[in-house]
Amino acid sequence: MNLSDRRLPRSLQCLHGYTAKQLTHDLIAGLTVGLVALPLAMAFAIASGVSPQAGLYTAVVAGFLISALGGSRTQIGGPTGAFVVIVASIVARFGIAGLALVGIMAGVLLLIMGLTGLGAAVKYIPRPVTIGFTNGIALLIASTQIRDFLGLTTPAVPSEFIARIAVLIRSIGTVHWQSLAVAGASLAIILLWPRVTRRVPGTIVALFATTAAAALLHLPVETIGTRFGGIPQGLPHLSFPTLHAAHILPLLPSAFTVALLAAVESLLSAVVADGMSGDHHNSNVELVAQGVANIASPLFGGIPATGAIARTATNIRSGALTPVAGMVHALTLLAVLLVAAPLARFVPLATLAAVLFVVAYNMGEWREIGTILRLSGTDIAVWLATFSLTVLADLTVAVGVGMALAALLYIYRIAETTTVAPVTREYLRDGQAHILQDKDIPSHVTILRIHGPFLFGTTEKLAEATAHLGQFGDVVILRLRNMTALDATGIHALEQFSDRLHKAGKALLLCGARDQPSQLLSRSDFLKRVGSENVLPNVQDALNRAREIQGDFSGIGHELALELEHRPL
Repeated sequence: MNLSDRRLPRSLQCLHGYTAKQLTHDLIAGLTVGLVALPLAMAFAIASGVSPQAGLYTAVVAGFLISALGGSRTQIGGPTGAFVVIVASIVARFGIAGLALVGIMAGVLLLIMGLTGLGAAVKYIPRPVTIGFTNGIALLIASTQIRDFLGLTTPAVPSEFIARIAVLIRSIGTVHWQSLAVAGASLAIILLWPRVTRRVPGTIVALFATTAAAALLHLPVETIGTRFGGIPQGLPHLSFPTLHAAHILPLLPSAFTVALLAAVESLLSAVVADGMSGDHHNSNVELVAQGVANIASPLFGGIPATGAIARTATNIRSGALTPVAGMVHALTLLAVLLVAAPLARFVPLATLAAVLFVVAYNMGEWREIGTILRLSGTDIAVWLATFSLTVLADLTVAVGVGMALAALLYIYRIAETTTVAPVTREYLRDGQAHILQDKDIPSHVTILRIHGPFLFGTTEKLAEATAHLGQFGDVVILRLRNMTALDATGIHALEQFSDRLHKAGKALLLCGARDQPSQLLSRSDFLKRVGSENVLPNVQDALNRAREIQGDFSGIGHELALELEHRPL
């Protein structure tokens, strides 16, 4: 068996040459992220309508399997905010047994995606759709925590957003000031503690401080113990849930949604990890690991799991080098279950509500809304439909409608790129400045060209073609003469490429953009990133600008003409 085989889990690949120094780094990172995951795992479970230990069991079982079998060096898996809304709706309609069946079905779907090479299919989800349902999920998570944050006394809180807000407004006179004080103190600690030190996360400080206060001062606030009776001490128990075949078809849409969310969230997290660590994950191996983890999690009383972006980033910042850190994170939470579970009954629910408020704000990608609103009306419509349906209907409907609208938009934009016109003398004269054959390209300049529509589903080709920036010159010219259409996903890909070049100490120039891409770029923030002086009308002006940036180099350069051709969905 060749350990360099890309089809193997990264944990097996990393065993070759693994050193004591690497182990030390991984142990420290795993312990740190394990403590960070402790309040999050319980909070996500409670917000999902299940017991807090279900979140811990998920982080232990699924977290260990995702690290042991996954395709990323530093990915951390476990329960996340993406699943809160859909898990809560499944539990409300079908109970815990229905949730277990959804988890197993979603795991099987993820396995199929990974084993058949469909990991790349996730890129066909356009950015307005992902931003729309991320915004919606964040808003829904925050709305579910208002009651515990304020300590309200309410009747049964409805699952529908409008009805829930109405009940909360009618109950506003029942604010419990001690709970609000604990929640406010927790929120202040989480937000202000990084000014003291970033070595110890503020969520951990808030959790320990308020738990100690609730236990020692006997604060009259609702805790995990008063609502759930505490957390059982010991190992998660293997038990096969009672499954009803009659539930398979009704739960199939929910299973598809869970599988889609798990795939999108895990691969997005893996991409973030690649950017921070310099690694390159294997999407299909990662999806196989996600599938195994989601099949195993319900068997131990857990809920759906996926890659967790914030915990993965914490893992990398804490010095993680291999998947061993992720396995240590899971074992840390297992140790908490074995040793400190009785103390969890003192954890105030107001503190966990404050934690989830911060999570909802951080995961919401609220800054992206301004970017979307500056783009075309069709992009705005796709975002608004997805966001509105996520909040007012449910996630399954939102993703389905968002994808349908995006597909129609894709067809429309492709149709708009087809033109029929005579070749005139003016056309030939105007095109002279764009051709490359008669241009002197300096050795410090690399030219890339995008050919065809640069829309969702095709943007990954830019990342693949520019994986090794060290081979490029100090000035990179992106030639857009033959890029016929652009959308929000394409702009985001260009922004990421610009950031990567900037970190590598290289300059980016754009030239020759046609009308639709040029108009969309001018409405976005992209020009602020690269500077309007670095966006040129043709390749000749771009070459002149490149000489201004780095001087006139002698010798004949080279063109790296990479065809990023459109492939039909």
